[in-house]
Amino acid sequence: MKKLMNVPNAIVDEMIEGYAAAYPKYVKVLPENKRAVVSVNAGKPGKVGVIVGGGSGHEPAFMGIIGPGFADGAPVGNVFASPPPAPILEVTRAVDGGAGVVYMYGNYAGDCMNFDMAAELAEMEDIRVQTVLITDDVASAPADQIHRRRGIAGGFLVFKAAGAAADKGYDLDEVVRVSQKANSNIRTMGVALSPCAVPQTRQPSFVLGEDEMEIGLGIHGEPGVERGPLKTADEVSDSLVNRILEDMPVAKGERVAVLVNGLGSTSYMELFVVYRRVAQRLAEQGIEVHRSFVGEFVTSLEMGGCSISIMRLDDELAEMVDHAVDTPMYVQS
Repeated sequence: MKKLMNVPNAIVDEMIEGYAAAYPKYVKVLPENKRAVVSVNAGKPGKVGVIVGGGSGHEPAFMGIIGPGFADGAPVGNVFASPPPAPILEVTRAVDGGAGVVYMYGNYAGDCMNFDMAAELAEMEDIRVQTVLITDDVASAPADQIHRRRGIAGGFLVFKAAGAAADKGYDLDEVVRVSQKANSNIRTMGVALSPCAVPQTRQPSFVLGEDEMEIGLGIHGEPGVERGPLKTADEVSDSLVNRILEDMPVAKGERVAVLVNGLGSTSYMELFVVYRRVAQRLAEQGIEVHRSFVGEFVTSLEMGGCSISIMRLDDELAEMVDHAVDTPMYVQS
């Protein structure tokens, strides 16, 4: 599987170097650690610092959403691997404005371990840290074990809620409350059509037949819940929406935000065909789409497929979703 790269083991560092060079008005790389990317305005006094993070290969997550109204910094891990504690701690120091810092990341063992270690080190320096885990992946655990679920594309909207709350001047406990509320009200289901390949091996991360798809496969290639013949876009969309609404019922008249996320090699043409069906299904049930997001938000290198996220909104969450942001990879006025 072909890739534009130099030395495979240098690809993450070279990506960060290129990213910082492309967007110097938004981000900078800390001299203390080349994997620590922060906003040029990081550390605003009195503002809660919002840190998002995880492995590389999911771009524009996570460093792509650093900017006003969104995240303040992102430690960057190797491809599909958690950042170690050192860059997390450096980002924490940089974004701390004296009001505390919230860590936000997907619920994966490596991330939990490394971010927890960094939090302990930060608190030894009198930086107050709280954590919000993203657990939106319906396929990864049953409803009675939500705490075991993985975090995938729905995390974009949870991060957005946190960034909005912090930008509005909420204190740390309130930013955490809003973030947890957002996470509790979002569900995601995905479908994979083709594999990706990590730069070091350039071998497929999993194998699907020419006419196969897999429902619920994770963004690192974790097994899904159903494999079978490729179906039409409407049939796939219906399957994903059905599973989401079975897990998180949404009543007629309620409002939602909808995110259709491409996994890396799925065309916008296909994503809009999927969104078309999602909008039809929700309209049929009397559910109002307050705001929609279609594009690439949390990818998996060049994996084929997409995911659908639905966030149930009240007035507060709608306000957070609507909040203006200005980042290199996503702008909303």
